[in-house]
Amino acid sequence: MLVPVIDLAGEPGVVAEQIGSACEHIGFFQVIHHGVPTSVTDAAWSATRDFFDEPPEVRQAVAVPYSGYPYGYIGFEVESLAASLEHATPPDRKHTYSFGPIDQPSVTPTDPDEIWVRSPSRWPAAPAGFRPALETYYLAMSALAAQLLGHMAVALELDRAYFEPMIDHHVSALRCLDYPALTVPPLPGQLRAGAHTDYGTLTILRTAPGSNGLETQDASGGWTPIDAVPDGFVVNLGDSLAQWTNDRWRSTMHRVVEPPDADRRTSLAFFHNANWDARIECLPGLGAPKHQPVLAGRHLMNKFQRTVGA
Repeated sequence: MLVPVIDLAGEPGVVAEQIGSACEHIGFFQVIHHGVPTSVTDAAWSATRDFFDEPPEVRQAVAVPYSGYPYGYIGFEVESLAASLEHATPPDRKHTYSFGPIDQPSVTPTDPDEIWVRSPSRWPAAPAGFRPALETYYLAMSALAAQLLGHMAVALELDRAYFEPMIDHHVSALRCLDYPALTVPPLPGQLRAGAHTDYGTLTILRTAPGSNGLETQDASGGWTPIDAVPDGFVVNLGDSLAQWTNDRWRSTMHRVVEPPDADRRTSLAFFHNANWDARIECLPGLGAPKHQPVLAGRHLMNKFQRTVGA
């Protein structure tokens, strides 16, 4: 299964058609000429590597305060992503740092679940410049996600601005991931990141070029490595967008396995989610609904809280 590389500088109608085909048949694609400055990406990448190279006490100072808290540092072999699909596996061989929405809603939330998803992020004391580098990157990913959703709307024969009112106060998160170089063999069934689907509208992933463990599942159940292209982003659909499209488009299972060389792997994953109160229901023209409508925020929360063990 070939993951296509789509040039966003191409003719808009062609780009929308290419994205629509990838979403329907694979659920993954890569983008180049996306407009995100290299300086923004490089600064976020360096800050992420430096954070995970800080002494353990620096990372632990911003550890999640309790299991299920959405933002902060999660240590090595603590999380199991496969648990989001209720699959019992050994914990993932990675550690992570996440932060949440950086804009403030115009109306103070009263729903306890929305208050939870807007919990304060926990910013580390070091390295210097970490927060501004990551927040700048977050804003760049927000803009890229909006651009992609415009193309997706066109691919679905909707107005290009169709999704805009549903993502103007999105509750997205950015996750920095570090998979250390490993010398100890994994336990049976243990992966760097267990097989899972993502939860929201789409995920934009920055990782080093070449195959270093990321794999996507094809229709027959086999696994295909994804080789990231230089200066590009890997994009995959989440469960919310699959449900929005009445399952015409795919939220594809993926995982991170331990490659033969077991080298260190670093990634930046921007998990784009719609507004908390956006209604996820079958889009016009896509047949009889297969799912009950659901609010985007509640869908996100239910998925997330199954990911981290109690």
